[in-house]
Amino acid sequence: MKRFSRNLLILRDLHSCTTLFREVPKDLKGKKHSSQLWLVRQLKDPYVEMARKENYRCRSAYKLLEINDKFKILQPGHIVIDCGAAPGSWTQVAIKATNANAKEGGDVGTVFGIDKQPIYPIEGATLLSGMDFTDPASRNLLLKHLNGKKPNVVLSDMAPNASGIRDLDHEMIIQLAYIALKFALQVSERNGTFVCKIWDGGKSQQFEKDLIKFYKYVKSIRPEATRDESTEKFLIARGFKGIKSTSSNTT
Repeated sequence: MKRFSRNLLILRDLHSCTTLFREVPKDLKGKKHSSQLWLVRQLKDPYVEMARKENYRCRSAYKLLEINDKFKILQPGHIVIDCGAAPGSWTQVAIKATNANAKEGGDVGTVFGIDKQPIYPIEGATLLSGMDFTDPASRNLLLKHLNGKKPNVVLSDMAPNASGIRDLDHEMIIQLAYIALKFALQVSERNGTFVCKIWDGGKSQQFEKDLIKFYKYVKSIRPEATRDESTEKFLIARGFKGIKSTSSNTT
């Protein structure tokens, strides 16, 4: 991960002058205003350019790379589940970090990715494409693929389609976070890790308190690749305590 840290420093230095290296299209006639804003933002984004050069499917790869660089959550031989995997950038990071494609010597990991959106094949991963993780039938299918194996890491980069109403969007992403958490509690190996994206809001603190019930410690991080206007943060819960028969479920 030393190369990632070096690249991050380069990005910090270049971020303010990155527009010097790209031409913003002058003729956007016929495109919706929102499309124009998106295109200009993409052209100005150094992480988009780096993802293209390093063959990651999306700029979000650098969020997980930074998380792993700081917390060392992914190791060779690990079993990893990536919830909300499309288009596959987090899955790509997990494959490389766990050696799931067996391109390095040593332990070989296993990576599963699931999303209701299409995911094109990625060497080293088992992908459940077009499967809605919130549907119990999809989670049961994932359990069948696990075949009794307990994952070391459950990742959730899931997010709802934003409505633009902040409180409503926060409510929806917290619901997704609880679905991912309950699944992680069901399947994870003891001392396992759960990583989850949320948008900050009124229910964030309670969700963190619920994580602490089941994990030894919980940290939050706002990666450098997070856009300035975003309220997202990632919660890293480590040291899964296991479930006792007397434990109450989260709500």
